[in-house]
Amino acid sequence: MAKKEEPVSMVDTFAEFKELKNIEITTMISVLEESFRNVLAKMFGTDENFDIIVNPTKGDFEIWRNREIVEDGAVTDSNLQVSLSEARKTDPDFEVGEEMTDEVHFEKFGRRAILNLRQTLASKILDLQKDAIYNKYKDKIGELVSAEVYQIWKKEMLLIDDDGNELLLPKTEQIPSDFYRKGETVRAVVLDVDNKNNNPKIIVSRTSNDFLRRLFELEVPEIHDGLILIRAIARIPGERAKIAVESYDDRIDPVGACVGVKGSRIHGIVRELRNENIDVINYTSNPSLFIQRALSPAKISSIRLNEEEKKAEVFLKPEEVSLAIGKGGLNIKLACMLTGYNIDVYRDIDEDEEEDIYLDEFRDEIDDWVIEALKGIGCATAKSVLALPRETLIEKADLEESTVDEVLSILKAEFEE
Repeated sequence: MAKKEEPVSMVDTFAEFKELKNIEITTMISVLEESFRNVLAKMFGTDENFDIIVNPTKGDFEIWRNREIVEDGAVTDSNLQVSLSEARKTDPDFEVGEEMTDEVHFEKFGRRAILNLRQTLASKILDLQKDAIYNKYKDKIGELVSAEVYQIWKKEMLLIDDDGNELLLPKTEQIPSDFYRKGETVRAVVLDVDNKNNNPKIIVSRTSNDFLRRLFELEVPEIHDGLILIRAIARIPGERAKIAVESYDDRIDPVGACVGVKGSRIHGIVRELRNENIDVINYTSNPSLFIQRALSPAKISSIRLNEEEKKAEVFLKPEEVSLAIGKGGLNIKLACMLTGYNIDVYRDIDEDEEEDIYLDEFRDEIDDWVIEALKGIGCATAKSVLALPRETLIEKADLEESTVDEVLSILKAEFEE
């Protein structure tokens, strides 16, 4: 017959759980008592007449049962009552009506009771572990964490933190060029913590703006100390980012502090972000100036704002338009995200081109969506459209050949008249 394991050693096991799972020993002792009571209640119908004493110092416990002493032959419930003759075996001075307390040795209840206890404990410990994970991360949303890659799947990666807790990094929250192997360390920010059905799920992100923010806090002491404030961030993860900073100390150049000597501070951030180009600009509360800085390196000739609708019409020299829009439209897209304005870029009309006509004048003949597509590539006037090769209009404005030909025909006719 196999030897039964003494449950007395379980308190020691809980001390180990404290080290591994960050669960307080006092909490574990409370769970131990509750688990014993659950098993006793199942066995005897009630646990109210039991006293359970746990001694964390010695690592042991005692169970005492209180029963009323009744006349011999009057016992109706052996758990709540004990006969007088039985009681006097313990103390000859006992009388009917008194209460007798005797120690109960749990292991004597048999293998089934011990298994029941362990199952109850296992369930409660699992719940405690889940609560511990949730409580650890619920207030960490937006904070930087490091974890080790444990498993890589098609749609997400499973990470393990220093305490053995599981974190999920979905594919959608990974930088497109991210590549990790099992065992490598990943840095990310906590994006979301869910505890649905007491099953904590921690989602982390490397594409969040907060990830870029936390990296700057790590690399730039002035940001960490509050001397420089990050006022706005715009990112297209893995491609390009813009960050607007402001200094509370006139002696500190916020852009210079963020970039560092010869780019020493920003290089580490760029590497972490898989060579994501980062533009650092000075923040200003002046929307016109802020938009102008956000469109850097392009130089703006003039700007017209509609603050109510958060729209901006920006006019630039023809050679500056492509700089403002940027490769793949990234520069203007990020500028819109950073400033909160919907920015339209137009070619500036020189004085000798006063006879030029804005495309808006042709809305009776050309569909609105076609005009907006042409504006999107910096063509706000008839002559700016006619100045571009037909193939360029088709490719950049993403228009059908027949549509471009119709537009060119309408615009040419206007000037021939």
